[in-house]
Amino acid sequence: MKNALYPKFTIAYLILGFLSFFVISFLGSTLIQRELTEQTGNALYREAVNIASYQADHYYTQQANLEDTYYNLCTLAEYQNAQIWMLDPDGNILLSTAEELDQEHPKKLEDFDPAALSGGYYTIGTFYQYFTEEHISVLAPVTLNMSTKGYIAVHMPLHEILSNRDEILKGVYLVFIIIFAFTLLILLVFNMVVYSPLKQITQGANEYASGNLKYKIPVHSDDEIGSLAMTLNYMSDELDRSGEFQRQFVSNVSHDFRSPLTSIKGYIEAILDGTIPPEMQSRYLNIVLMETERLNKLTQSLLTLNDLDMRGYLLDVTDFDINSVIRDTAATFGGTCLKRKITIQLKMTSEPLMASADMGKIQQVLYNLIDNAIKFSSDNSTITVETTERHGKIFVSVKDSGSGIPKDSLSKIWDRFYKLDSSRGKDRKGTGLGLSIVKEVINAHNQNINVISTEGVGTEFIFTLSKAKKGSTAR
Repeated sequence: MKNALYPKFTIAYLILGFLSFFVISFLGSTLIQRELTEQTGNALYREAVNIASYQADHYYTQQANLEDTYYNLCTLAEYQNAQIWMLDPDGNILLSTAEELDQEHPKKLEDFDPAALSGGYYTIGTFYQYFTEEHISVLAPVTLNMSTKGYIAVHMPLHEILSNRDEILKGVYLVFIIIFAFTLLILLVFNMVVYSPLKQITQGANEYASGNLKYKIPVHSDDEIGSLAMTLNYMSDELDRSGEFQRQFVSNVSHDFRSPLTSIKGYIEAILDGTIPPEMQSRYLNIVLMETERLNKLTQSLLTLNDLDMRGYLLDVTDFDINSVIRDTAATFGGTCLKRKITIQLKMTSEPLMASADMGKIQQVLYNLIDNAIKFSSDNSTITVETTERHGKIFVSVKDSGSGIPKDSLSKIWDRFYKLDSSRGKDRKGTGLGLSIVKEVINAHNQNINVISTEGVGTEFIFTLSKAKKGSTAR
């Protein structure tokens, strides 16, 4: 995979490690050296002041000779790992702990100017070109009776400070390496927790893109990555079911269109070629008309479902009397009920019961439910339509005493084109879309619909509607 995340993260981590190392090497080294120099310079200056106040003062007050002073300062210089000088005001080195004491031929510093050293406690350099390598040097005056008798100079090679700096840096480097090694665990954790699951999710996405919706992403962690994998697995299941539904939908539509078209084509061809004599053509033309109505009804149902799918939220919500709508809808089935001696019993209050919904869509729901009840009811039976009000909602019930619905079919009756076994009921020419339309309309109103059914006893559909606010008038 080009531009993979894990190599990028690894490279960034290594770059960060090297940059950190260089920062410690250069910036850290400079800061440590500066701090050590500052501390050493201050310590040397304090020591020089102490020597000037005691050792040199004793010499100038003749309480000690130069030789005794020399040996005392040598001991002190060895302890301090430094050189200690005693100079006169002219720059002559009266004694140096780094050399043998020579009182007769003291060395002289050229261009000695103690005033040039008054700006700070210490200087770094060769101290008036005396040393061949850099030293950190301090100079303290020896005063007696308000006059300067000489100076005490203390020198330490700069490489001593650098050596101390390097020792400190070794410890810092060691700590850095240990921390860097431990932080490599971040890469391992990143690989296990993020990168590997992402690779599996990417593989799953590629499988889905290639059409393999059966593939399951094997990530089961309880974090955002696991949630993403679970969501993608759920999505693939839904897409698979949607694809299966689409294939079944096309198959059902094709079958429901093909049957009446085949009948229409056959009867018309038979009329045209004379197979059906003129005196019988009227009968078969009526059959063609019925099949045409069937196709028209199927087309209207498909358009209704498509309209609900595309614009289900666009409802013409008004306040109307649901009892009046039920009476009008039930009246349209008068002829059918009369032929089969089926009674539609209405149980409603005498007063208007105002509902807030799309009246046209609810009228279609009632029509489909009553039509469905008539189809699955036996002759000489009763269908009951009842309205009640509970908890601020309107409940509408359509109950028949027909053949009932098997338990294994209750969850499928809302599927488009689903039809019960052909041995049940009288009229089997339905489209299988009626209950799907009912479900979609009720869902579009954010209401609920339930079904209660027992084989051999009957079926009851109950749906809810929002009650209109007080003050509404019937439409």
